[in-house]
Amino acid sequence: MHSTDPAGHDTGGRGNRAMTGPHLRGREREVAAAREALDVVRGGRGTGVVVEGAAGVGKSRFLAELGEMTRRSGFDVVSVRADELDQFAAGAALLSALPPSDGSHRALAAADDQRLWLLDSIADALEERAQRAPVAVLVDDAQWADPATLFALRTLPHRLAAARVLWVLALRSDAERPIVARVRDDLERLGARWLTLGSLPHRELQYIAADVLGAPPPPALARLLHGVAGNPFLAIELVRGFADTDAASTAAGETDLLRDGIPVSFRRSVAARVDRLPDDAVHLLRIGSVLGREFDLGTAARMMGRQVGSLLSGVDAALNADLLSADGPRLAFRHDLTRQAVHDHLPLAVRTALHRDAADRLRDTGARPAEVAWHVVMSGGPVDDQSVTTLTTAVRDMSSSAPDAAADLAQRIAGLLPPKDRRRIALLTDAAEYLGRTRRVHEALDLVDATLPEGLEPVQEARLRLVAGEIHQAAGDDAAAMTHLQKALDLPGLPSDLRVRLAKTKATGHVYLGDIAAAELTGTGLVEASYGSDDPAVVVSAMVFQSQAFFYRGDLARALELAAEATRRAGIEPAALYLRPPRIPALWQATVLTATDRLADTERTLREGQREAESLGLGWSLPHWHAARACALLEQGALDDAAVEAEASLVVADELEITLTNPQARAVLALVEIRRGDLAKADDHLSAADTGSGTHAQRYGPWVSLARACLADAGGAPGGAAALLAESFASREPARLLALPPSHWPEIVRIALRGGNPSLARAVSGALLGLAAQDESRQIVGAVRAHVDGLLHHDRGALESAVTGYRNTGRPLARAAASEDLAELMARTGETASAIESFEEAGRLASASGAGRDQERVRGRLRRLGVRSAPVRTHTAGPQGWEDLTESERKLIPLVVGGLTNRAVADRLYVSVHTVNTHMKHIFAKLGINSRVELTRLAIERDAGAEAAD
Repeated sequence: MHSTDPAGHDTGGRGNRAMTGPHLRGREREVAAAREALDVVRGGRGTGVVVEGAAGVGKSRFLAELGEMTRRSGFDVVSVRADELDQFAAGAALLSALPPSDGSHRALAAADDQRLWLLDSIADALEERAQRAPVAVLVDDAQWADPATLFALRTLPHRLAAARVLWVLALRSDAERPIVARVRDDLERLGARWLTLGSLPHRELQYIAADVLGAPPPPALARLLHGVAGNPFLAIELVRGFADTDAASTAAGETDLLRDGIPVSFRRSVAARVDRLPDDAVHLLRIGSVLGREFDLGTAARMMGRQVGSLLSGVDAALNADLLSADGPRLAFRHDLTRQAVHDHLPLAVRTALHRDAADRLRDTGARPAEVAWHVVMSGGPVDDQSVTTLTTAVRDMSSSAPDAAADLAQRIAGLLPPKDRRRIALLTDAAEYLGRTRRVHEALDLVDATLPEGLEPVQEARLRLVAGEIHQAAGDDAAAMTHLQKALDLPGLPSDLRVRLAKTKATGHVYLGDIAAAELTGTGLVEASYGSDDPAVVVSAMVFQSQAFFYRGDLARALELAAEATRRAGIEPAALYLRPPRIPALWQATVLTATDRLADTERTLREGQREAESLGLGWSLPHWHAARACALLEQGALDDAAVEAEASLVVADELEITLTNPQARAVLALVEIRRGDLAKADDHLSAADTGSGTHAQRYGPWVSLARACLADAGGAPGGAAALLAESFASREPARLLALPPSHWPEIVRIALRGGNPSLARAVSGALLGLAAQDESRQIVGAVRAHVDGLLHHDRGALESAVTGYRNTGRPLARAAASEDLAELMARTGETASAIESFEEAGRLASASGAGRDQERVRGRLRRLGVRSAPVRTHTAGPQGWEDLTESERKLIPLVVGGLTNRAVADRLYVSVHTVNTHMKHIFAKLGINSRVELTRLAIERDAGAEAAD
């Protein structure tokens, strides 16, 4: 891989030899298409080009030409060239090719999931470069790229669509890796230009031959060129080997024979060229073909049992024959087809033995596990203990940046081991765990089901069932999780640490299921044992569990105290930060704070916790942070910002290929759209919440039930709305009610009464009585109780008390709802003037929050009382205008126009970069543009117009 600056200065890296050769022939149409892509990027938008074709058809040559073209056009060029050995590599070659301008990368995350860290690091570096000059990212032989680079190539073209970045991938048309096919499909959906380099006409091959020879080819050579099937590389090789009469006659007699898409004539031509060389060169080329397209001379010497110095004459001979090059720190074959021809000429038994020997030699010298793993796989087994250890290391190294690829490799290694081998079960367990982090959850669970019947030892089965339980729990299928966990706990002879982990996970499952008594029973002795642990994560986890139990019992003060202490300890002991949601201390603390009078502290806790999680690369937690912020902002009546955070939650989950979209985020979006008045869009969000989201019947059930009920009520079906709420909120215990922030509780009562279900309304009132309204929660809980009492008993005094109580809680929509309920009551009793005043207050609060439907409803009630008001502006799809931008969006524009990257904007506003990305998407949609360049132009024109008007 290598990176170059706009001036063309090489910044180093593997594979940085210049790609030179004869003039590019017969690709005028493709070059013209590439120039169009360059024009798009110069205009301010990102785009892509996919160059596809058979081996030797000229993809690398085309990329070299494109690289020179972009440099001449002032582009900053970043080049990565992959190798077969990269397929099992950890980390991202693309990131290594992107040293930031200040000379230091963001600190590497020490987390078990670095996907988001890698994406953000690459995105930040590219966006920063694109601010100075358009950037071209060229990836050659992408079919072999490391999994993390391919993951970035799937995700970043969409994220950076508004930046001046040109993405160019060259890959073989016969690429079989599924992730490569997904990259190709995603780029095509984004509108990338598709360039298929096919066979060249015979006339163009003659021009190429003339370029190589310096004169027109003789008739005999011109005839032989028909045998290369229009492949320019094979044509060049044929021309270079034409002086060999034997090779020429062999080629002439076998022009129609192909093997693996490569003419037999070429293979024999290469073999003939190799055979003419001295023995040292022949042996070096054969060993080198096993080691890879690029190889270390020292490793080759060790495999040959020779000293490096004794091979110098062989190296010179191979270089002079133009079969190898030495432009970088390693020797390299001029073309992979040449290496492949030498490699395939070796007998199969010899090839596999040499790959096994290469694996041993490389492992002994400390080569990267990915390189050793490739040779072990190529050898086809059997696999010795050292090889298994190395392969397992490669799997675990890869798991943090590409868990799906790690899972595939783990299963491939397991297939090389005997059925009863303990390491095989460990690998399959790891594979299931890694798949559980991706969209391939069903594959993970199928793997568990296929492995369990194999007569496992108790510890093996318990660990596998723990993985299955955690996967089901993360997917929201708590019932299935509990089945696996209980079966695991029933097994004999488990080590204490494994039994404790199983019990903790089971206790958390009971919390999710709303059965606090069972959670406390499962945790008997567990909390005390945890507090005695030397592991800070265990102690913090116990505190969070206790806090959850107190919270769902209704003791908010004690719950907040424990959550705050857990958060404090986690800040001192970073290891405690890697707990899974919702057990992350700060995330849980924010949930508790949302139910108290300290709502402003919720935002601070979420903002700081999310920024820390983002900086540490805890990608798996980011969707939960955004969803929690969406809930808190909805509670604050900031509908636009709540929707942005909920969207960001879904976008990050999609980028990380997390299989389940968070139903909580979807529910927030539905509730926002209901408030705005777009019931169809709300219905779409709720339908999406049902798709592939597991059961979620307990954990996110209250959110989804509330959103569905609000939608049904808005659609004129109050009876159905009340029925939707009954299953979740019919209990008088506070646990289910506390799954929602306080401002939503009166809505449940209102819908229940309107739908003819007073027993449900009374159940909510009874649950409220179970809350310990102390200290931080006194005012909001008191206001909600008064509001509910006012609705239940048509009590004007209680509703007035609720309006007053809400005034200082930071919940304008709750106050608007209480004012509207009070106005309805007063209107029914003939107190028209007071009713109008309360209705107008409700309308002002709804308008300030962007709740257009609420405002329109209030406007209708005022109209019946004889009061006319201005029409309500509603959210519409498609281009709108500057006046439709939200306050948060307006804050972004001067910073963007000032040249700050999205990361810099996020840092300036102290928000997540994913929040900024979502705001930018909304700004572009409202203004009908698709690039930062256009936004800057519009902003300058608007400012100029304003000055002229003044």
